Amino acid sequence: MSPLLIGELAPDQPSFEPSKNKKLVEDFRELRATVEKMGLLKPNRTFFLLHLCHILVLDVAAWLTIWYFGSSTMPFLFSALLLGTVQAQAGWLQHDFGHLSVFSKSKWNHWVHKFVIGHLKGAPASWWNHLHFQHHAKPNCFRKDPDVNMHPLFFALGKKLSVELGEQKKKFMPYNHQHKYFFIIGPPALVPLYFQWYIFYFVVQRKKWVDLAWMLTFYIRFFLTYLPLLGVKGILGLHLLVRFIESNWFVWITQMNHIPMHIDYDKNVDWFSTQLQATCNVRQSFFNDWFSGHLNFQIEHHLFPTMPRHNYWKVAPLVKSLCAKHGIEYHCKPLLTAFADIVYSLKDSGELWLDAYLHK
Repeated sequence: MSPLLIGELAPDQPSFEPSKNKKLVEDFRELRATVEKMGLLKPNRTFFLLHLCHILVLDVAAWLTIWYFGSSTMPFLFSALLLGTVQAQAGWLQHDFGHLSVFSKSKWNHWVHKFVIGHLKGAPASWWNHLHFQHHAKPNCFRKDPDVNMHPLFFALGKKLSVELGEQKKKFMPYNHQHKYFFIIGPPALVPLYFQWYIFYFVVQRKKWVDLAWMLTFYIRFFLTYLPLLGVKGILGLHLLVRFIESNWFVWITQMNHIPMHIDYDKNVDWFSTQLQATCNVRQSFFNDWFSGHLNFQIEHHLFPTMPRHNYWKVAPLVKSLCAKHGIEYHCKPLLTAFADIVYSLKDSGELWLDAYLHK
């Protein structure tokens, strides 16, 4: 069979992992084999069906609330809260299908993924795939993980990168105050003021017409069902409020596992170490599992991206044992501590930037 040229490496990228721990790599391969033997990669489709059903029930309940009680303040706000929950939970569900975690055939996962992210959320599957797969390959690696592309335009992230930015005398924002303005341009703004508009540019610019069609079904359904009840101003206000709720939920959950962790240029270390240094967990509880879409088990998710999320808790003790054997720290914290660590880490990196900016 003729060799295939996939692409050429940049001059600064080695063709191997120079700091690879061979014993760690072997042990992780054994762990992977154990996971397969235990059947932890096999999904319980009833779990995902029930999750979808609870999303649909909340969606209907939101409409019934305004239909029955009217559009006064309390029914309006309660309906928005229900719809915000629908958007957040549909976000976790599309994540499952996007990772091919539900069906044995990839095409079935892709089809349902388009339905959930497109029809239930109004977003394109291709956009999510484009960003999320890069994130999993090199989490918290600057210029490779799009989730840290907010450095340096909006935030100074990571100790080394923040000091480097200060030494270069670069100041796109007052980073020493970023732990404060994070509450303004972060959780409340990401979805309604950026994602909401950029996704349309993405699908048109890349000619993703199937994704656009799925997205439009969401907006058509939303406007047809709520316009008779709320009118134009009311439905626009409802949509904005729902996106605001979704945005806060999404940002706090997705950033708690990564922003406080190690952020740097890619050092080409082994897979296991790459994931562990960039990822932390949040303690398990029924609420935490539901609220975060099981992303409180972010370490296990990053090590086994196709594993159904209802099995993360089963593999967690095995991952902890492997970490202990090789002296790798396994970070796990309470939910509120994880939220607070986002702010503390931004404050720390902002102060490091300021010190380097003024004195180095």
